[in-house]
Amino acid sequence: MIDSAKYRILLVDDEEGIRIVLGTLLIKEGYQVDVASCHGDALLLAQNSPYDLVFIDIMLAGECGIDLLSDIKALSPATEVVMFTGSPEIKTAADAVRLGAYDYILKPVQHKDLLLICRKALSEKRIKDEQERHRICLEAIFSTVSDAIILVDKKGCLEHFNAAAGNVCGYSSDLLGSAVDKIDFGCGGKCRAALLETLHSNTPRELRRFECRMPGGAVRIVSIKTTPLVAGENIVSGVVAVIRDETSMVELERSLKKRGQFHKIIGVSEPMQRIYSLVEALADVPTTVLIHGESGTGKELVASALHYTGGRAKEPFVKVNCSALSESLLESELFGHVRGAFTGAITNKIGRFQKAHGGTLFLDEIADISPTVQKRLLRVLQESEFEQVGDSTPIKVDVRIIAATNQNLSEMVSQGTFRQDLYYRLNVVSLSLPSLKERKADIGLLVTHFLKKYNDRLKRNIYGVTTDVMDLFLLYPWPGNVRELEHAMEHAMVLCRSDLISLENLPQELLVAMPGSIKRASVTAMPPHNNLTLEEALSMANGNKTRAARLLGISRRTVYRQLGE
Repeated sequence: MIDSAKYRILLVDDEEGIRIVLGTLLIKEGYQVDVASCHGDALLLAQNSPYDLVFIDIMLAGECGIDLLSDIKALSPATEVVMFTGSPEIKTAADAVRLGAYDYILKPVQHKDLLLICRKALSEKRIKDEQERHRICLEAIFSTVSDAIILVDKKGCLEHFNAAAGNVCGYSSDLLGSAVDKIDFGCGGKCRAALLETLHSNTPRELRRFECRMPGGAVRIVSIKTTPLVAGENIVSGVVAVIRDETSMVELERSLKKRGQFHKIIGVSEPMQRIYSLVEALADVPTTVLIHGESGTGKELVASALHYTGGRAKEPFVKVNCSALSESLLESELFGHVRGAFTGAITNKIGRFQKAHGGTLFLDEIADISPTVQKRLLRVLQESEFEQVGDSTPIKVDVRIIAATNQNLSEMVSQGTFRQDLYYRLNVVSLSLPSLKERKADIGLLVTHFLKKYNDRLKRNIYGVTTDVMDLFLLYPWPGNVRELEHAMEHAMVLCRSDLISLENLPQELLVAMPGSIKRASVTAMPPHNNLTLEEALSMANGNKTRAARLLGISRRTVYRQLGE
């Protein structure tokens, strides 16, 4: 039911009698009514405040009502207009409807016809106003929400999208009306596939945190939720999708959560968390990195992580142990040589620098290179070019240098055994690895890692170490660091004839260093490892649920409950 008092009507006719009679009739119905006799007066009134409905005589004195119709619509497109005409066949009546008039009424105007068309026109306007309000609200929501929002119609064609969808996914206005399964942004199309699946099945879908390659090439972590738009009688009229970029959240969660493994590096301790963060920060920087650390701390693993975490990951990662080669051999290995360069050089040889072009060259034990090689290496770092041994033709290379040493290069510079200028070139960014005695919190995790590694390699089913073995591991200073721990674990697993490593299985040098406080008779299992998953514990225990429960530090009943048994 229309609330007449809410609506404003303008009546435009050059005959005063018609204005009085029809105006009075509309006022009695409760409408707010103004009247005008000409184009100018009517337009002036409409400019002051828009009307809901305007009645216009097509033939005004000396004027054409069609012109007023156009002006009214230009001023207020939402205003409904009804034309009075003395002849429905004349072309102007048809033109009026074409130009936006709601309808026309024949003169002389019948009162019942006037009131009927008035109610219809205002009802139509109310529906349009409601739709416009919804559209404005939707636009406001779309423009303020940072998530990408996409609408498809019941035919699977793109109907609407917000600015975020344009920025994130690459949608543009020229794609409106296109079938979404024909749109290709080079991203895999998971979101569009989810939209169409919801459209066909009439059921919502949600995909959590999957990798999406954006139009610009960047990889982001996104989640999508699709919901059917259901009209009357459960008919799907379309689907809306909300795509949320959760990359920042994932990165934040990653930064707050301690990682037990990064690339192939094992460790959950605070020193290792700092190393992980440094590697991530340096991975995409072409700067030379110098890695310091005692022997066995994992310098090569860190160098590998720097390469494979960064933008050079698909290019070569070439390693050279500088201490393993004589000066002449090292020169040949690094820079290559031409045939006849020296005795035995019967063919040309490409050096490691050329092999690493575009990627990374890892120079381990850099402190052991001779002054001659130091000089040649300095030139490569300064000019990105070198000559092969026996040739004077310069070769340009794009190589990132990562060097490592367990010696004090700064002290060697002071002693004159290492070039100061080369040291500064290598030591642009320094990364110091902690010794194992500085990261005792990682020993349990490392033991678990080596158990799995050597169980696989030796085809064994050893699931842990005794408490006294773990006590010894925690008290021992580990001069050989992680490498020594791995050697001890491999040695013990070769000798162990049960499913639990005990003291007698360990290398002699560890037993000699064993404090008297450690009881040799203890045979209890290794401390629980809460960082293990149930699947990992079962794998280490060869499917034995009791042993898996012992590894996890939970009851056997809890294991059965988690397995649903």
